[in-house]
Amino acid sequence: MKLKKIILSLFASVFMVTDVFAWGQVGHDTTCRIAELHLTKKAKKRINQILEGKSIVYWSNWLDNASHQPQYAYSLTWHYKNVDAGQRYEDVPPVEEGDIVTALTDLQAKLQSHRLSHDEEALALKMFIHLLGDLHQPMHLGHKSDLGANQVNVLFFGQEVNLHQVWDGDLVDSGHRWTYDEWTSQIDRASKAEQQTIVQGTFDDWARETLSYATQVYASTPDGAELSYDYVAQWTPIVEQQFLKGGLRLAHLLNEIYK
Repeated sequence: MKLKKIILSLFASVFMVTDVFAWGQVGHDTTCRIAELHLTKKAKKRINQILEGKSIVYWSNWLDNASHQPQYAYSLTWHYKNVDAGQRYEDVPPVEEGDIVTALTDLQAKLQSHRLSHDEEALALKMFIHLLGDLHQPMHLGHKSDLGANQVNVLFFGQEVNLHQVWDGDLVDSGHRWTYDEWTSQIDRASKAEQQTIVQGTFDDWARETLSYATQVYASTPDGAELSYDYVAQWTPIVEQQFLKGGLRLAHLLNEIYK
């Protein structure tokens, strides 16, 4: 047990500045704001009770900080699922501490059980809303060999950064320098039919979809690539799409849980 704690501590230090963060503040806030606008009255009322008057937007980024606290360090590996180049999604070996798909599946089951204490339900909900957003960031289905593109070094408008950082925030900010409300008002425009299509599927289905984008990102962004206007133009539509899908799917799941 003592050895396991030491290993976990070392693991946490390795991933403190690597795979954990996704989409940045604006991205997670946008995902949760879109979800909030699509909640049923019943779901919204129950969530308001669980979060004691604060919205899911308020808690959207909480887990990024919490995962670095000792009491929540067990959730560090929950933010991603690594799939290496040439590896099939189905062939990825399970991670003992869990990954983003297993974590979301477990949290959904706990929330649907309606057997949690108030504090347990609040914790599960805060984790769930954040991880659903993470599931839609391509680099959170990135390669284990480069720590989710944290070791892929590029120049973004002349600045030395890593590819994961580009997708966390640099690309988002360069595409549109909007607040989360502005993002929401501009991209939350899918028809009812489109929304129904978007929310179909499982966590595995959505992870595979994100993986397909990750594969394309790696192919178009080799180590040392110089990225600027063309890159922003190419990938901003995917960022917009992933924000919207994450928000609509989150609302759909929360409405099902609290119907």
